[in-house]
Amino acid sequence: MGPQPSTDQNSYAQTDIDEKLAKQKAIDDWLPITSSRNAKWWYSAFHNVTAMVGAGVLSLPYAMSELGWGPGVAVLVLSWIITLYTLWQMVEMHEMVPGKRFDRYHELGQHAFGEKLGLYIVVPQQFTVEVGVNIVYMVTGGKSLQKVHDTVCADCKDIKLTYFIMIFASVHFVLSHLPNLNAIPGVSLAAAVMSLSYSTIAWTASIEKGVQPDVQYGYKAKTTAGTIFNFFNALGDVAFAYAGHNVVLEIQATLPSTPEKPSKGPMQKGVVVAYIVVALCYFPVALIGFWMFGNAVDDNILISLQKPKWLIATANMFAVIHVIGSYKIYAMPVFDMIETVLVKKLNFRSTRTLRFITRNVYMTFTMFIGITFPFFGGLLGFFGGFAFAPTTYILPCVLWLAIYKPMKFSLSWWANWFCITLGVLLMVLSPIGGLRSIIIQAKTFYS
Repeated sequence: MGPQPSTDQNSYAQTDIDEKLAKQKAIDDWLPITSSRNAKWWYSAFHNVTAMVGAGVLSLPYAMSELGWGPGVAVLVLSWIITLYTLWQMVEMHEMVPGKRFDRYHELGQHAFGEKLGLYIVVPQQFTVEVGVNIVYMVTGGKSLQKVHDTVCADCKDIKLTYFIMIFASVHFVLSHLPNLNAIPGVSLAAAVMSLSYSTIAWTASIEKGVQPDVQYGYKAKTTAGTIFNFFNALGDVAFAYAGHNVVLEIQATLPSTPEKPSKGPMQKGVVVAYIVVALCYFPVALIGFWMFGNAVDDNILISLQKPKWLIATANMFAVIHVIGSYKIYAMPVFDMIETVLVKKLNFRSTRTLRFITRNVYMTFTMFIGITFPFFGGLLGFFGGFAFAPTTYILPCVLWLAIYKPMKFSLSWWANWFCITLGVLLMVLSPIGGLRSIIIQAKTFYS
């Protein structure tokens, strides 16, 4: 027999392992997603509402004008059903391995596709979605603030949109230093209430305004090519509206979980409540807004509504409060990714100074891009198709097929491939329409 390792060697090896585990736990306790797991089920409900009902709902009447009545209603209803199904899949997969939680989207991807490939597949798409949302919300917040100013003080001197975006961004330079999602339940609850409030104001004020004289429901574009490109852009608008999947695992990670009471129970309850609220927000705004204004509706329904002034100003202020909360929900996973790389890969110390610098740099970046490209409708279509379709319609189904391997030609197999096919069409077609819309709007904006 060879020489046996001494007790001292075993002790040193165990001590080394314990130190590494303790260091890893300290980092996890510092990172935004895993630092707190004491959320209630209703936290998940209003986090999901805040994540999903945002800038997208305001553009739905405009999307209807580019889709038309038949295709528009079909796309809205189908998207609601498909995204509820794929969101249910994501919640189910969070704790599919006994004793392990997939707290981040890319962790689930790594389980399905391998350590490296999972990262390469998921992270670029999720990162694009979350950064894209934050840019769009910078523009949305700025435009809504501008609308409040112009409505309340019609005789005042015009102020450029750039300054309103900067004012909106200034709030985030304070709130973004809250450590994690469980530190912002009040912000998220206020945002969820505001989303339901301004959506209700949007469709009730539309009814009050009535069907406009000479309203037209046909396609606005003068050419066939224009109609087709607008149709593609509208598909992206709808995809953008159903965007909660990109943060659902991160939201579920904040819930407590035991073998007897896994987190999927309260999370499913929160998702159902959230989707009921989504339906109450989306369908009345989209259908009534298009019915009243036809193809003359703006890409933000609140801009089409001019009177009563106090109500429109209030709705826009509600929209500002809501996108403040939404920005936080989508920014937190980005902060988690950045801070994870800096601390775990580049060996930075997990300090407040590091967090202060990284989050301020990120906020400045999204503000700068929002100021440079303040084209609400085009941005929705482009990001909706380019990034939201893969992470909402395609990836959850691909992950489900790769992990659970349902029987070929079974109902689950057909359902997932149907969602994947629609997602691929969205991903290919929507960015084309969105990019064209950005180019056209840029020509007008900079001329």
